[in-house]
Amino acid sequence: MTTVTSIRNGMTDRWSSLKDYAPGLMLAVTLALAAMFVSQHYGAPVMLMALLFGMAFNFLSEDGQCTAGIQFTSTRLLKIAVALLGFRVSLSDLFSIGVGPLIAIPIFVVATIGAGVVLSRLLGRDTVFGMLTGGAVAICGASAALALSAVLPAAKCHEKNTLFTVIAVTTLSTIAMVVYPVLFGALGFSDVQAGILIGATIHDVAQVVGAGYAISDEAGNVATFVKMLRVALLPVAVLAFALISRRAEGAEGAKAPVPWFALGFAAFLLINSLGIVPEMAVAAINDTSRWLLIAAIAALGVKTSIKSMASLGGAHISLVVLETVFLLVLAMVTVRLFIAA
Repeated sequence: MTTVTSIRNGMTDRWSSLKDYAPGLMLAVTLALAAMFVSQHYGAPVMLMALLFGMAFNFLSEDGQCTAGIQFTSTRLLKIAVALLGFRVSLSDLFSIGVGPLIAIPIFVVATIGAGVVLSRLLGRDTVFGMLTGGAVAICGASAALALSAVLPAAKCHEKNTLFTVIAVTTLSTIAMVVYPVLFGALGFSDVQAGILIGATIHDVAQVVGAGYAISDEAGNVATFVKMLRVALLPVAVLAFALISRRAEGAEGAKAPVPWFALGFAAFLLINSLGIVPEMAVAAINDTSRWLLIAAIAALGVKTSIKSMASLGGAHISLVVLETVFLLVLAMVTVRLFIAA
């Protein structure tokens, strides 16, 4: 009897969670369908349309009925979609990129964090804030900011600085998603080079995927792989920050997060390289991943508030912008000099 009651309670909890997610999830799906319609009939980039449509409904991000579903779509479903992107790539595709990104990405990460510390001091901010923003810009945006914040000293304005960093890198990633594909095309970078640059410079995973596939499937595949290289460095950075900053007593038990979606991407990439999954199944998985990505980016657009960005402090914003520009220039120079078109 106890077992039956437990099962019944578990089903009730799941149904309750589903009802909480439904409004926001349906909003994201509706926006994704609208973006797909505009893309198919007018040739507009579907990822960009999903983002813009989502931003138009930003007022719903504070609606209690939609909040849970929007959060779920823009985080968990996004990570599932990114993991499934492994089926779009094989080892042969990666070997064609060369070892350049494997060498360059760790250098970019260390250099950007170092630049964050130096620039933070020059702008009158503390070293911890420079480490936090530099790590977020260098690795994976909001996710890195939250992970690194957990092991940095809890100063007086620590929570406020963390929230600022999350908003700043998300907003800059959104801007980069729109601007970078146009910039790299105007500067004459090939699709492969543009994919490397997008994966190496845009902060958050969602915008990397959106910007890459807005150029071409090839650029999107390369961008996703390069971005996964950066994400894979997050646990290393968390451990390093924990040691360097001599964590406060309350953070002694902090652990480095495991980027499971990056591990999933690698696992699916290896499976796809073996050719053991039927082509029809791979095509269905790729279609599913694409739809999830469009819905996730629409949800991300709903969460993006231009007003929130405008209300932030000028010096704080300048630091994150300068770090972003530093990473962009470093990556463009490196790709132009050392990675063939």
